[in-house]
Amino acid sequence: MALPRRNNQPEGNRDSIRINQNIRITPIRVVSELGEQLGIIPTEQALERARDAGLDLVEVAPNERPPVCRIMDYGKYKYDKNKKKNTGQSHTKTKEIRLRPKTGQEDIRTKLRQAEKFLEHKDKVQVSVLFRGREMAHIEEGHKVMEMVIETLSEFGKVETRPQQHGRRIICMISPK
Repeated sequence: MALPRRNNQPEGNRDSIRINQNIRITPIRVVSELGEQLGIIPTEQALERARDAGLDLVEVAPNERPPVCRIMDYGKYKYDKNKKKNTGQSHTKTKEIRLRPKTGQEDIRTKLRQAEKFLEHKDKVQVSVLFRGREMAHIEEGHKVMEMVIETLSEFGKVETRPQQHGRRIICMISPK
C-alpha cells in the first residue's frame, strides 16, 4: 500500500524546495534573475515572467509571509548547492611511515621527505618505529629516532599524539598545520 503524498508535491520533491506550479500561495515576493526586487505580485504573474525568461520560479524563503521566490535556473542552483555541500567534506587521510631503530640516516631522510609531501597534501602521518628481536633491549634508540622525526616534521605539522609504546612499536601521529 502506498503512503499518501503530503503538500500536494510529487514524491521526489517532498523534502526539497518548491518550484514553478508547486508554489500554491499567492501573492508572493519576487526577486528577479538579476537580483532586483520585483515586489509582491500574484503567483501566476511571477510564473509567466519566469517562463518568458526561460527560467524557473523557485521558493527560497517559504517561512516568510509572503513567501520569497526567485527567478533562476533551478538545475544550476541545485548543482551549486551540492557542490558547496561536498566542498565542506574533509580530505584528511592517514598515511604511515615505518622506521626501525637501525635505519640509516639517508633512508630516514627519504621517508621524511615523503612524510612532508603527505602533510602538504593535508594528510595525517602516523610514524611507527618497529622493533624486532634483540632491538627491544634498546628502546631508547627508537625514541631517539622518533624525536628526530618529530623535530624534522615540526615545520610541516604538529604532533597530535605524543610517541607511545604499543608492544613492539612506538607510534606517533602528526597532523598538518
